[in-house]
Amino acid sequence: MALVAFIGLGNMGGPMAINLLKAGHQVQAFDLSKDALAQVQAEGAVVAASAVDAVKGAEFIISMLPAGKHVAGLYLGEQGVAAHLEKNALVLDCSTIDAATARNVGAGLAAQGIAFIDAPVSGGVGGAKAGTLTFIVGGSAQNFERAKTVLEAMGKNLFHAGDVGAGQVAKICNNMLLSILMAGTSEALQLGIDNGLDPKVLSDIMLKSSGRNWTLELYNPCPDVQPNVPSSNNYQGGFMVDLMAKDLGLAAECAQLSQSATPMGSLARNLYVTHQRQGNGKLDFSSIFRLFGKK
Repeated sequence: MALVAFIGLGNMGGPMAINLLKAGHQVQAFDLSKDALAQVQAEGAVVAASAVDAVKGAEFIISMLPAGKHVAGLYLGEQGVAAHLEKNALVLDCSTIDAATARNVGAGLAAQGIAFIDAPVSGGVGGAKAGTLTFIVGGSAQNFERAKTVLEAMGKNLFHAGDVGAGQVAKICNNMLLSILMAGTSEALQLGIDNGLDPKVLSDIMLKSSGRNWTLELYNPCPDVQPNVPSSNNYQGGFMVDLMAKDLGLAAECAQLSQSATPMGSLARNLYVTHQRQGNGKLDFSSIFRLFGKK
């Protein structure tokens, strides 16, 4: 079992840290939220007074932070932790950020002899709690194998996407597609409802037909079609619109840098930003369904 520093205990990070504890790892945790720290402390984590204190002696450092600037600041900033890391430590950043920042952080740590992988996740809060997340890893094959010591306590599917930064690229490709599927499924369901169809019946038809997709199968955006999904709980919980809009912005930046054509991704981003600006940023991303309803 390993000594793990965990920095960033939000909706995703908190349950991930708790699963590490359940697997028998020691966790030194830090977050700006006292409530978040209290939750992991109750499960056996050692609460650190600062990020620097959290990483002392740790074999693995896991971060789950909102944006690239936070990740860069944590590791390479003036008050960053890089100088306080053990030389044999492996840093795993599980945040969803731009690939360029991931590569810069990786290079900055490598210059000090510290190993780094980017390991963004898919699976949402439910997957974080259940320990069934998908980890999409960028880094060397050796570091990927080493990271399994902790990743397998938090996730079910582990993928090695390529070198540092590749995990971020794969993650935003996935989330761009997810947003397109969610918007398209919502649009199709609302079209059926507007023409007198029962959304449960229409969902069953499409699930057995060529329109079948993940959102229909596991995350239906229409209220009361499926139990235990955000749409049947007033779109509470799950993956927020704010986060989907952020990820679609990252996809747009990536597409611009590679001169890639992403017209569907651009349209999905416009839809989600519109929905966000209407005051829905804290709702689950399946609430895009409301955008297509008749006002």
